[in-house]
Amino acid sequence: MPLKLSSLRDWCKNLPSRRQTQKFLEILNRKERKIFLILLALFSISSAYLIIDFYIRHTEIKPTLGDKISEGVIGQPRYINPVLAAANDVDRDLTELVFAGLMKYSKNDEIVADLANDYEIKEDGKVWDINLRENLVFQDGSPLTADDVIFTVKTIQNPDYKSPLRPNWLGVEVERLSDLKVRFRLKNPYPGFIETLTLKILPKKIWAEVMAESFSLTVFNLKPVGSGPYRVTKILQEKNETARIQSLTLEINPKYNGKLPNIKEIVFVFFDEEKDLVKAAKNKNIQSFVLPSLQDKELLEKKGFISYRFDLPRYFSVFFNQENSSALAQKDIRTALNYATNKREIIDQALFGNAKAVDSPILPSFFNLNDAKTSYRFSLKKANEILDKAGFTLNQETGIRQKTIEKKLAFEFKSALIKGSQGTEVIELQKCLAKNPEIYPEAEVSGIFGDKTKKAVIRFQEKYREDILVPADLKNGNGEVKTLTRKKLNSYCFGPSQENIELKISLVTVEDPTLLKVAEILKTQWLKVGVSLEIRSYGFPQLSSEFLKPRNYESLLFGEVLGQVPDLFPFWHSLQKKDPGLNLAIYENNEADKLLEEARQVFDKQQRQEKLEKLQEIILKDTPAIFLYQPDFVYMASPIIKNIEIGAIADPSKRFIGIEKWYIKTRRIWK
Repeated sequence: MPLKLSSLRDWCKNLPSRRQTQKFLEILNRKERKIFLILLALFSISSAYLIIDFYIRHTEIKPTLGDKISEGVIGQPRYINPVLAAANDVDRDLTELVFAGLMKYSKNDEIVADLANDYEIKEDGKVWDINLRENLVFQDGSPLTADDVIFTVKTIQNPDYKSPLRPNWLGVEVERLSDLKVRFRLKNPYPGFIETLTLKILPKKIWAEVMAESFSLTVFNLKPVGSGPYRVTKILQEKNETARIQSLTLEINPKYNGKLPNIKEIVFVFFDEEKDLVKAAKNKNIQSFVLPSLQDKELLEKKGFISYRFDLPRYFSVFFNQENSSALAQKDIRTALNYATNKREIIDQALFGNAKAVDSPILPSFFNLNDAKTSYRFSLKKANEILDKAGFTLNQETGIRQKTIEKKLAFEFKSALIKGSQGTEVIELQKCLAKNPEIYPEAEVSGIFGDKTKKAVIRFQEKYREDILVPADLKNGNGEVKTLTRKKLNSYCFGPSQENIELKISLVTVEDPTLLKVAEILKTQWLKVGVSLEIRSYGFPQLSSEFLKPRNYESLLFGEVLGQVPDLFPFWHSLQKKDPGLNLAIYENNEADKLLEEARQVFDKQQRQEKLEKLQEIILKDTPAIFLYQPDFVYMASPIIKNIEIGAIADPSKRFIGIEKWYIKTRRIWK
């Protein structure tokens, strides 16, 4: 039976008044009053607990908009512009947040649609049709259409704009099908093209009027108009001749087509050196940053920062140039050096344990492939055995191995020469004897073996009596160039027929503290098996122009970065041996070339995996390099920043994947 409102009122009227309540407490004795107060307290606590429990069970914590973070980075921004940004880590970071691409990387190792609504692959992978989302706009409110996509691609393809992305787009034809549809036509099927489509889009309306010669100089490179989750709102520069940028502020772009971030503002703070960044972190002036050398990681963790480890598809190796080194042209030497390299020691000492040892150029663990069957586990014993067998013996005085080899002479006398002989050998004989006026004062080079030449040969024979006349049991020279005379002439004219080759190798690398430490460790390790290593380091611009592009090195300590879709063609195919190819080992193998060509055109993951696994065995057996380590990418952040998700990322700027899920502030809402 429902309770009537009048009955509830009557019940309330019958409740005791405050005065009656006070009287009630007065009529209780001390013991009764104590019991009553205890019961009342228990009732109050229980009621509060039930209310709080009800609230907690029927609400949930949700991130909310607000607050800001300061991100510390080393370097200066130059081009917040997807056409030019690829060459600079700082530019890539900012471009990642300010611009959006047709496709984007996800946290699940996948590439998913971003500005694109969907896509179709036709003609066995040669044609890709991209359908854009409706109502896309840039941050200034201008529409984003197929025209902007085509403009961005054609700008990259134009060599006058000097885009580092140009090689990725060579041979790709782009066509406008409608305002919201673009077609890409490839020369060959290429499943990795989906990664190329992560290209971020420029607004044609702004950039179309900028000429190629002004493209890298325009103010729009630092005041970009993009379509990403954030927009640039403030730039703070030093007020001096350098006009160095101290910080750059990003705020949420309200016109972003995706989920808006929770963190309202990101201030990028720029440092010239790592030590300055570390100091700022210790003083809590920045809340997040990438730590390049990792030597201060533990100290900063004690200061409260959390380390987030990301996997990157990159590795560092020693690449051998067999064309520039007679020693490294020998497979035995390359194999021995593989066995002589202690990767664990390198990782512990140079990278403070923040890396994984790698034995293959395809990074099986990153791409979920089977490990290579061929491996070179560290063994000084095996290295020494191989070098001994190859004929390199240890010089106890120098500690360096050497080998006596037959020297290829510039010219060699092979015929018996007597008076009346003519030809090239006679010319070379006369040239050689003429170097000593005591032997051949006339110095006549005619190519005809006459009396003057014969007398010169006699003088030569008598000068080197012990080597020529005595063994032949002759008292005087006869002027005939036969076996003993010919042997001595070859040595006298063209140097010794044998020489001792020391096992010395030069190594070139970038002027980087970590890589220099790795090089020094290699030098120490290889010396234990009698191999001398000379280290030379250069700044990247000089290294690139003087060594990488002309392949001017014997060995190279360097890194390579693969894509999210494994395509080793640029790094190991023989067509890529010369610049701008990335075949740094100048490697050539017909079977490997065939597998590389097939693997990059196969859309079926299982088939591609099988080809890549065959490829890694071929490469490892040929030993064109020593594969060293895959460094961890460590991102450090204050505990106030929540929900940073780790995983495999394509490059350092992709640490911002999922930034829309990061948060600082929270609030409770009813479920």
